Amino acid sequence: MAARIAQTTGAEHTAILGLGVYRPVRVVTNDEVAGPINSSDEWIRTRSGIKTRRFASDDETIHTMSVAAARGAIESAGVDVDQVDCVIVATSTHLQLTPAAGPRIATELGMNGAAAFDIMAGCAGFCHGLALASDLVRAGTSKNVLVIGVEKLTDTVNPADRSTAFLFADGAGAVIVGPSEEPGIGPTVWGSDGTQHHAIRQDKNWIEFFREIDEKGLDAVRPYLAMEGTAVFRWAAHSLEKVCRDAIDRAGLSTDDLDAMIPHQANGRIIDIMARVLKLPENCVLADDIEETGNTSAASIPLAMEALLRQGRSKPGDTALLIAFGAGLSYAAQVVTLPDWR
Repeated sequence: MAARIAQTTGAEHTAILGLGVYRPVRVVTNDEVAGPINSSDEWIRTRSGIKTRRFASDDETIHTMSVAAARGAIESAGVDVDQVDCVIVATSTHLQLTPAAGPRIATELGMNGAAAFDIMAGCAGFCHGLALASDLVRAGTSKNVLVIGVEKLTDTVNPADRSTAFLFADGAGAVIVGPSEEPGIGPTVWGSDGTQHHAIRQDKNWIEFFREIDEKGLDAVRPYLAMEGTAVFRWAAHSLEKVCRDAIDRAGLSTDDLDAMIPHQANGRIIDIMARVLKLPENCVLADDIEETGNTSAASIPLAMEALLRQGRSKPGDTALLIAFGAGLSYAAQVVTLPDWR
């Protein structure tokens, strides 16, 4: 008779216990990015809803921004560093293929032996990480999980590219996911659509770039982030309503139960369309951090969450719908209870 393998069980419910963010020091106006793309402040605001964004300096790296945001999350959660036994880093801009950013971040935070790894699901990465963290705690694999969304997109964007240069920016947001007496993270609705893989992509792979160096030398052009804005806009406008409604339904709620909606800060027009088709109640706050922060990909939802709480537009304990989509195309949504953030 085969030996019986023991199984673990964890918390019945999970929640976001704490939140921290890091916003780079340098504020960049539309006028600053408009020149190289032959644009204007008015054009950028009309097309994206962005007024300013943050660009990281050379000293503000994926690691340093992540550590700063993580320390804020740990402090606001009221847990000790040694109580966090897993670190999930969602990013598409850690440009060193190996090792992952996670282990170094865990060590810099003073964690001893914590599991640590990176995931790459584009702008949906944070919501993917949140789903994994909740399931890890409920399964008993982890006690408390640190989830970080971090991007330094200025390392990947061509400042002369009219489709991307005005949109993307830098920053980091982090949360602690742990056990809770009440459900604080609803079931995740997620998926992907590989037929749209071309819509957001790196415009050449590294092997192609190395071959170009051999052929052209200094005239070789490095890989940059490329985006087909119209394709992304149409896909999001057509596909995301069902994802949002499924997440709300699976949480056992209706739109009338929502205090806030925190979508990925992709584009102001997309955010407005999503809110309109869902027919959100008047008292439901819509996150619009894109105006001041730009599109920070995997970092955008925790940054937008912090902005709502800091501004007093939302409060700890509120019920919020999170929805994100990005390269892949990948998407994920869940309903959460907003955490303490100080």
